[in-house]
Parts: sequence; structure tokens; C-alpha cells
Amino acid sequence: MAHQWRFFRSGGFDQVRLDQIADWQHLNELDPKLWAALSCPVKGLEFDARTMSYLDTDNDGRVRIDEVKTAVAWALSALQQPQVLLSGDELPLSAINTSTEDGQKLLASAKRILQNLGKADASSLTVADTADMAQIFPAHQLNGDGIITEELASSPELKHLITTLLALEISSVDRSGVLGINQEQLENFVADGKAFTDWQQSGTDISTVFGSGTDEAFQLLSALDAKVTDYFTRCQLAAYDASAAVPLNGAIEDYAALSRQLLSQATLDTSYLPLAHISAEGTLPLEKGVHPHWAKVLSRLAELAAAIWPAKTSINAKDWQQLKDVLQPYAEWKAAQPATKASTLEPEVLAACLNEATLQQAYTLMAQDISQQAEAESVLDVDKLVRYQRYLRDLLRNFVNFEIFYSLEKPAIFQNGRLYLDGRSCDLCLNVNDAAKHAKLAGLSGIYLLYVDCVRSATGEKKSIVASMTAGDAGNLMVGRNGVFYDPTGQDWDATVTQIVTNPISIREAFFTPYQRLGRMISDQIQKFAAAKDKDIEAKSAAGVGGAAKIAETPAAKPAAPAPFDVAKFAGIFAAIGLAIGAIGTALAAVVTGFLGLVWWQMPLALVGIIFFISGPSMLLAWFKLRARNLAPLLDANGWAINTNAKLSIKFGTKLTALAILPKGSKRTLTDPYEEKSNAGLWFILLVILVTAWVLWRQGLLAQWL
Repeated sequence: MAHQWRFFRSGGFDQVRLDQIADWQHLNELDPKLWAALSCPVKGLEFDARTMSYLDTDNDGRVRIDEVKTAVAWALSALQQPQVLLSGDELPLSAINTSTEDGQKLLASAKRILQNLGKADASSLTVADTADMAQIFPAHQLNGDGIITEELASSPELKHLITTLLALEISSVDRSGVLGINQEQLENFVADGKAFTDWQQSGTDISTVFGSGTDEAFQLLSALDAKVTDYFTRCQLAAYDASAAVPLNGAIEDYAALSRQLLSQATLDTSYLPLAHISAEGTLPLEKGVHPHWAKVLSRLAELAAAIWPAKTSINAKDWQQLKDVLQPYAEWKAAQPATKASTLEPEVLAACLNEATLQQAYTLMAQDISQQAEAESVLDVDKLVRYQRYLRDLLRNFVNFEIFYSLEKPAIFQNGRLYLDGRSCDLCLNVNDAAKHAKLAGLSGIYLLYVDCVRSATGEKKSIVASMTAGDAGNLMVGRNGVFYDPTGQDWDATVTQIVTNPISIREAFFTPYQRLGRMISDQIQKFAAAKDKDIEAKSAAGVGGAAKIAETPAAKPAAPAPFDVAKFAGIFAAIGLAIGAIGTALAAVVTGFLGLVWWQMPLALVGIIFFISGPSMLLAWFKLRARNLAPLLDANGWAINTNAKLSIKFGTKLTALAILPKGSKRTLTDPYEEKSNAGLWFILLVILVTAWVLWRQGLLAQWL
């Protein structure tokens, strides 16, 4: 018979139960459309990193459904007591399936690990036992990865070879965690070393008149060539135009500036001056009249080139080119020098590293290490099985279903900490690499999101997170507000809000939104009116002061006769004011009369109806949006592939964001000595009484009652 699956309803969708080992055994039969997620990233999760690396068999940085199925099937096949996958933090050795050859290797490797740890009598393994790979694979033992370390070297020559390559930063990390070298790295080094040796050997065939001083002459030539070429070019210009000689030499202003300094060849920078005096003759003196900075170098080069420049005290451009031609073969040889790490070694050190006997020792040791690969991989399989026994059930409850997230048993693997801000705490926080890119997709979740930059002052570490506000209101939330973020390890980070994606947070917030908008509108209008009046008064005051000054400067004129009082005009104004007051009073009278005409039990219903008439649309719209809040876009923006609409209901949202509440049994004093005192309430009550009395008088009810 087909396996009977069981489902539970949470987050607005049906989620499969995986609390029986039979569910695991038939997991490969579960329709992928019923999985909560199709894939998730390897990094950025609060989950064991080594377990995720075991799951990611193709090393593409993502874990997919097929890889999860493969991991579950392998773990079940390796155990004769598969129930241990459902609970517990340790793997009993008796649970390993020894009926197969692979199982027997697993058991033998597990016992070897315990023996290396000094726990040969233990009957179970834990994640802590396999956490330190250096204890599982000691550096002085072969471990099957093909990397040899100093500790494995059997002779001083081989150890010297390994240390030399490590000093050149040619290295790989051994399974023990120690640096070593592998066969490919050694072969590349040998090839580079032999190429450098062959290049050196080819240089012995180059003979010049300089003999042993050839390299020194080449170095001096290289140092002087640009300056000498500059000198002869200037001389050619001077020969072309005699008037150019003066400006091509050092300017008088340059020497005047130098005259005010304490001159020293070691510290003074006068390299911009010509190598020697510029003239149309175009000859470069070798002894006197040379720039002090270059004099010694040129003099030494002249000594070495005595065979080319016999008894010369000056040279021309042809002489310099002759020297360059003589050294050209050596220059070409130097240009062909291999630029490798091997070429930086001293000849005797390189020769020792390329010794055939030493290299053969290294290759033999690497082959011996690789021969242990099967046994070493069996040891790694033990570590994988231990971690699957400890963590695989948590992965399934965060991948096949979202049971851990919706049960609030503990944080889900995508929750990266807790943010405290504005009198509340947010538990739905995720790491973010690019806030702007993340917000484009995450904003579709319908959740009120805060993007926060976090910094640890002690270490200078920085990271960004996104926090979901799912309860309370957004009254004091704004960009720039500071809070504190606690990561899963308990470390605190300084947190600053950098970006906000606005969405409804709660029904309560929606209820007060119309009144807050009305209050802001009235406040803005009053401020605008006050500002306009203040500006008008300021303008009139300035005009008045200016007018007074003009009057003081001009002769006094006969005052104009006052305009006659227009009775009809003022009568019209008072009539208009009366009509406006009457209209307002009539409207108020109609409302109050209608309200007083209700039966007593209808009055509170009418008030409630008015309130809901004002707040109802906002609350209804917020209710629809809050019901549509979806976790999927938030996780998709972080690299997940969510396979369902994981809803965040209003009730569940209050569990993810906790508001500040006073502890039970607390005593509270309601008197605030610094609270602003206001008589607005008293005036409002008085206004209501007066309006009610006036309406009753107009209707004749007040006289009747009296």
C-alpha cells in the first residue's frame, strides 16, 4: 500500500508531518509541489556549515530537493536503527548498519576517531567529537588528501623543500588544518624552477667586453638611459635653434629657490634639471659639469666602458648608442627572465629543492597519502552521519515544511537574530547583502520592513539585516533611528535604520490613522496660516518703517480727509457673518436634535457607527493587506526558492514582534509632574453643553422642562 501522509495546517497552507521514520523512508515519493521550499542557499543561514557542505554535493552553493532526498536515503541506509534520526544529540555506535561492507567501514572509522580522541571505551559519537578535524586527522598521520606537511617529512631535505614552498605561499590546507603542498603545486614549482635554471644557463653564453661587470654596466645603463636621452634631445633642439639653449637649461628662478635652502644631494630633489649644460655641440662630459645626482653613476659607467670609450672625457649620442648596442644581447636575455616564485630563490636553495632524490621522496609520500583516501573518506562519512543524525531533522522542518518557524519552538534557520528598537523586539530578522536590491522583491511580501546597518565597535565588523515589524504601529519608526541587534551567538551590534519599506502593521494602527491624518492636516494648515500671517506682519512692519523714513525726509503735507463711514457696507458684512453662524448652528442643531431624538440605547450605537464610518475603510483595507502578508518574497530575496504562500497572519505577527509591557504585579504611578497641563477637555465639554442648551431652547424643550 502507498504510504499514508499526514498534514497539518499552519501559515495558510498544508504542511506534511515528518515525525515518524516511515515519513523519512518514503520522502522520495512526496510530490515536490508539496515541499515548502525547492532550494535554499548554503551560506547566510543559522545552521551547521559543515552539514550544508555535505548536502551541497555539486558544490554550487545551493541545496535542492534531490540533494535533500539523497542525504536522507544515505542516512537511512547507514543505520540499522534509523529512529535515532528523530531525536537525540549523539549517535550510538550500535545504530550503525554493519550488515554491509560500507557500514563495517563506518564502524571501524568511528572507533578509530574515538581512539584518536582518547575515548576508546565510548559507545557513541557527538558533533563535538568530530568538530576538530585536527584531532580526527593528526598532522603526523596520512589522511588521504594527497597533501604532505612538515610533520610528515621523513628527511631534513624533504622538510626543507616543504618549508621553502610554504614560505613562497605555495600551499594547500591539509585535512588536519595544517598547511602543506600537493602534487600539482610541486610539479608546477619544479617546472618553474627548471625553466629559471635553463634561463640562467643560457646567460653564460653571452660574452661582452665588460666581463664580470656586465650586469653592473647593464644596471647603470638602465638607470641613466632616460636622463641621457633627455640630454641629447635638448642639445639637438639647441642646435636647431640657438635661442632654445637658455630656456632648456635650468631657469634662474629654479636656482634662486635653491639658494635659500641648505643643499644636500641626499635630500634635495633637483632631478628635473638637465644632466649637464645644454649646448649645440651635443657632447656629454663624463667627469666635470655633470648633475651632482648622476655624476657618480655616470663616472662608474665610464670606468666600466673604458674599452668602448678609451680615454674619453665626453661622449656624444653615437657613443651612447654604441654602448647600448654592445649590451643589447644581455638586455634581451634579462627581458626573458621568468617571473615566477621559483626565480626569487637563491641559486643554492633552488638547486636543493630541485634535487631528484628529494623530489622522489615527496612524490612517494604523496602517493602513500592518497592510498589512504578510502579510509579517510570513511572517517569523513562518520562525521557526515553524526551531523545528519543531529541536524537533518531540523533541516527537514525548515525545508520540507516550516514547522519550526510556525511552532515558535526555536528560531528557524533563516532567522539571524533579534532587533530591539522603539520599545519592541523583532525576531524575524534576515541577513542582507544588498539592501536596495533586496527591497525590490521583499517589498512584495506586504510586511513593514526595516533595513538596518549593524556595527560592532569593538571589532569593526559590519553587516546589514532586514527586520520585519509585524505588531504595534509605525509612529516613531524613521530612517536614522538607533537600536541594538543581538545575533544568534548573543553578541550585540549597534543598529541604525537606513531604509524603510512601508506596509500596514496592525489593525489598531489603521483605526487611528484617519484621526492622525486629520490632526496632521489641521496642524499643517494652522502652521501655514500662522507662517503666512507672520510673514505678512513682517512685510507690513518693514514697509511701515520705510514709509516713516520717507515721511521724515519729505515736508509735511496736509492730511487727507477721512473717508465717510459706510453704514451699508458694514451692515452687509454683519449680515454675512450672521448667515454663516446661522448655517453652522442649524447644522449642529440638526445633528444634536437627531441624536437626542434617538432612544437612549441607540445613542451609543450611533457613536460607534460614526467612529466606524471614519475608521472602517482604513481598518478594512489594512485587514485585507495584513491577511495577504507573505513570507515567500522575503526569503526569495535572500536566495531561497519558496514553493508556497507562507502567510503571516495577524495573530502570528504578534508572536514575531513583541511590544513592551509592564511585568505582572508592577506598581504604577500615573502622576507625571512634568506633563503638559491642558484645559482643552474642559472647554470641549463646556462647548457641548452650550450647544446642547441652545438647541433645546430653539426647540422649546428647555422651557417645557423648566
